[in-house]
Amino acid sequence: MKKLPKVIAVVIIAALIIFLAYVVITFPPVMAGMAAKTMCSCVYVTGRTAESVRQKELKVFPGLSSAKITLNSSDSTVSAKILWKTSVAIFRKGLGCTLLANLPETEIRQQAVSLPVPPVVNKDTIPWPMGNFITDTKRDDIDYTIVKQALDKAFQENDPEKPVFTHAIVAVYEGEIIGETYADGFDHNSRLMGWSMTKSVMNALIGILVMEGKLTLDAPAPILAWQQDNRKNITLNHLLQANSGLSWSESYFIPTSDFHNMFIRSDDKAAYAISRKLKYNPNEHFEYSSGTANILSHIIRQTVKDENYFRFPYEKLFYKLGMNTAILEPDASGTFVGSSYGFASARDWARFGLLYLNDGEYNGERILPEGWVHYTTKPAPNTTKGEYGAQWWLNRGSVGNDGIRKYPELPADAFWADGFEEQFVMVIPSKRLVLVRLGVSHHGFDFTSLATEILKALPQ
Repeated sequence: MKKLPKVIAVVIIAALIIFLAYVVITFPPVMAGMAAKTMCSCVYVTGRTAESVRQKELKVFPGLSSAKITLNSSDSTVSAKILWKTSVAIFRKGLGCTLLANLPETEIRQQAVSLPVPPVVNKDTIPWPMGNFITDTKRDDIDYTIVKQALDKAFQENDPEKPVFTHAIVAVYEGEIIGETYADGFDHNSRLMGWSMTKSVMNALIGILVMEGKLTLDAPAPILAWQQDNRKNITLNHLLQANSGLSWSESYFIPTSDFHNMFIRSDDKAAYAISRKLKYNPNEHFEYSSGTANILSHIIRQTVKDENYFRFPYEKLFYKLGMNTAILEPDASGTFVGSSYGFASARDWARFGLLYLNDGEYNGERILPEGWVHYTTKPAPNTTKGEYGAQWWLNRGSVGNDGIRKYPELPADAFWADGFEEQFVMVIPSKRLVLVRLGVSHHGFDFTSLATEILKALPQ
């Protein structure tokens, strides 16, 4: 019996050593990769200062603030070192930043790309929504005092230990901007990170290809590697509705999860996601997956062909909406990271929301197929609260009880693009409202309060 405490002590010490070894081996690559990529994109893509990024994006996320970061302006690279691991992200004009995993930088920089030619316009002279010219005219049926109070509240910092860091909010009612506020250092031209709101952009690009007759929702997903096994039964619709059945771990806090293996350790993120095996039959299990969005991006690429790929989202979507600040970043293989790496100004994200508010039509042109928004906002199978459609989040509620939903205080027809750090583009058709919020919040952001207050200002 006297040996038992010693045995227990040895077991505890051994377990502690194993745990510490796991942390030291697995966490630094993830943290260093996130730090390098975040700093690169925030500085070279969004035009932020390195100090601003340190005080917000890196400071609020555990581990990132300890990174030793070096910016090399001569070749537009950023390196981040945490303990034994150094990660590097590179910037390429027109493409944004790419995190390196295994491929050498020289090979990636030599990739042949055909970039779009941005419209040459002075947007300040063009009326909203295609431009940025906005009159001072006030509507009699809007309580602008309530709108201002709601926006001001959303920027308040009440707890220094739990910063909100709201960067921008834009409220659009019946196509008109009724409220707009920016934090110091940001304005209506500031390009901001959308994170997982990029998944909703993939929905739009797929919709365009469906309208062009190049893709079919219920046809098997055109993935060659799946045709020799039971993954051949996965359709494009299954992917869009996150019901593919592919094995996937979206955990952000386990450094060996599929999420981090794809983002940090893979040069070809779609290929990693494609390699996952079936865990469930298609249409049997709902699983939110960043991997699925990157598979969709791969499908877009092979459908439009490489020579058109880098121009496609700009010429067929962004420029038609007046989203001239928008940019999608590719991984090292050249495929857009459709799960996460989309950037645009707050007004441009609002323009994207208007496309869906107006049933896929914009500036007199049909951009998305007729009925596409209805399809997008139909609850996916196997969701417990009717909370997901096709790469957009929904407020529909559970079948038979629509009171059980994400935001019971908001209309049931609300749907939104949702990104890490509390990015939102919410569309509420019954209220003709589009509401955009962008920032860096890791301790929660009271979006419900913001939205409900804005709704109080609208005609009842």
